[in-house]
Amino acid sequence: MSPRPAAGREFILTLSCQDGPGLVYAVTGYLVRFGANILASQQFDDRLTGRFFMRVHFTLDDKAAAMADLLELRAGFDGVSQAHAMQYELVDAATPTRTLIMVSKFGHCLNDLLYRYRIGTLNIEIPVIISNHNDFAALAASYEIPYVHLPVAPDTKAQAESRMLELIAEHRIDLVVLARYMQVISESTSRALSGKAINIHHSFLPSFKGAKPYHQAHDRGVKLIGATAHYINDDLDEGPIIEQDVARVDHNSGPDDLVAAGRDVETQVLSRAVKWHCERRVMPNGSRTVVFR
Repeated sequence: MSPRPAAGREFILTLSCQDGPGLVYAVTGYLVRFGANILASQQFDDRLTGRFFMRVHFTLDDKAAAMADLLELRAGFDGVSQAHAMQYELVDAATPTRTLIMVSKFGHCLNDLLYRYRIGTLNIEIPVIISNHNDFAALAASYEIPYVHLPVAPDTKAQAESRMLELIAEHRIDLVVLARYMQVISESTSRALSGKAINIHHSFLPSFKGAKPYHQAHDRGVKLIGATAHYINDDLDEGPIIEQDVARVDHNSGPDDLVAAGRDVETQVLSRAVKWHCERRVMPNGSRTVVFR
């Protein structure tokens, strides 16, 4: 595992703007003048839309680090961003992403995220877990994370979502992860969480909707199963895709085998999506994403 970023010494700059000449020079020139050492730089020019995307991971030398803070870095870069009409974000690479996890009655993704959080492979903090069931209260307690039970019924759905938004504000949540949270998020709430809520689902959609999708897939004799992690939006399971993966199966695989294989893929896909989001590797591009892996 790579060394963890040093607080106040390592930073990540992400930006997007209309493509044009001199953008890379303008960005890297500013950073070098500030005393930065660029560890990694990635850029992408979307020729279909004319948009330019860039991610830069850099460190500051001892003198620059002693003189600079995040506000000073941002203030200095404002001139560059305004000159090129950039949308940008500049963050301390060591700062963990405050993450709210939501779960229902399938706990494999929750358990995987908690384990990765504990061993330090995900740079996140988890102030609270929300569920519409009580099944994983003991698991949350073993990690000393508060567990909020918010039952959801047709006549209480609005109140439950309102409470969820209150908890997001109260805990200063940066990212919401729907770790097999089996409730449809309303349009107003999905808009409020635009770009900061990740969902995981099996990749059979839209072919196998409804209950027991793996059993439906078995009945059809599928040869590939998979999972998709995406940002939520107003359209159910149609938000911008972050990551996907598949596993091969054959005629020897029964429904339970497909379920087990599917859960393995779901945990891997979701953890990668969360990791990349927290490392500022994912940038929205209309209905799609740019992912600097």
